[in-house]
Amino acid sequence: MPTFEWKGSRAGQMQSGVLNADSKEAANEILRRQRIEAPSIREKGKEIAFPKFGGGVPPQLVAIFTRQFSVMIDAGLPLVQCLEILAGQQENKTFKRALIQIRQDVESGSNLADSMRKHPKIFNDLFTNMVAAGEAGGILDTILQRLAQYIEKSVKLNSQVKSAMIYPVAVISIACIVVAIILWKVIPVFAALFKGLGAELPMPTQIVIWLSNFIADFWWLIAIVIGGTIYALRRYHETYKGKRVLDGIILKMPILGILMRKIAVARFCRTLSTLTSSGVPILDGLQITARTAGNSIIEDAIMATRKSVEEGKTISEPLSDTDVFPTMVVQMIAVGEQTGALDTMLSKIADFYEDEVDTAVAGLMKLLEPVLIAFLGVAIGGIVIAMYMPMFTLIGQIG
Repeated sequence: MPTFEWKGSRAGQMQSGVLNADSKEAANEILRRQRIEAPSIREKGKEIAFPKFGGGVPPQLVAIFTRQFSVMIDAGLPLVQCLEILAGQQENKTFKRALIQIRQDVESGSNLADSMRKHPKIFNDLFTNMVAAGEAGGILDTILQRLAQYIEKSVKLNSQVKSAMIYPVAVISIACIVVAIILWKVIPVFAALFKGLGAELPMPTQIVIWLSNFIADFWWLIAIVIGGTIYALRRYHETYKGKRVLDGIILKMPILGILMRKIAVARFCRTLSTLTSSGVPILDGLQITARTAGNSIIEDAIMATRKSVEEGKTISEPLSDTDVFPTMVVQMIAVGEQTGALDTMLSKIADFYEDEVDTAVAGLMKLLEPVLIAFLGVAIGGIVIAMYMPMFTLIGQIG
């Protein structure tokens, strides 16, 4: 049986250790039962993990499956027959194998939620807990409809985040590649020309030529530094402290931090609303919501709230003490608790903040376009001007 090393926290105290488990998911479940939050779990002897290709199931497929499943259940088809039909029409091989296994488990007498828990990479805790609540309450079709809506909204929110991130990163990356090619291939031609003519080079031209020579001579060092920095940041983010430091920096950034905070609030409210309206206990709902927060600072705030709720307090009271959630959100949640309509209020907050994210992303794109154009103009235009300055001097001498 594999041995796993873990680092995490329990009740705010850092802990670490080793344990034996069949898989990383099983190890995570053992720690979870011990109320240990362990973001870093590694199998001994396999510290360097290489990515696996072709084994994932896109959330869009899960949303479509959930929507079709709810329609079939609502139409009165038996559970096993529904799973058999859905598995038969599934083109994703990983998803198909999982559905076939789930159908076999259900046919053998297991309930649907427990069968799905065996496939945590496809069906997360939120999904399986809601399915369990639906089975217990006899409203599985309604729960599946809510799940489909939740996944669809979650996919939309994630796509907005990606569009906000990918565009500037892509433009800056392309600009850096273009500048590097100019410095590596084009500038040496000008440098040789100026040397042959014996021209006196101004400081900007000397700097550009020095950069060109540096890239030509030490391109391997630049590649190592960039790769090493990315690797070091990723490994640091995997640690308990590093994750909180980097996530805290993101939340404090001027424009991006505000956007990420709105996304976190929208995700928190949407997830908790979906869980509570489906009959999942509030403590379980907060724990699941914390794990799907996407930011360790938000996760810690939600877990602190869960601890306070466990002691008999309301949700809004500890949320206001975290300094993570806006005052308006806390006040609306307090109203929802007082009126007994917490799930409805959370849903309204999620709708509002999802609209806010739409507006923020659109505004960010409009702001980034002139900034990126200016960046490209300064970078490439500066190189061109620096290369033409000696030519102006030579033309003046000839004149």
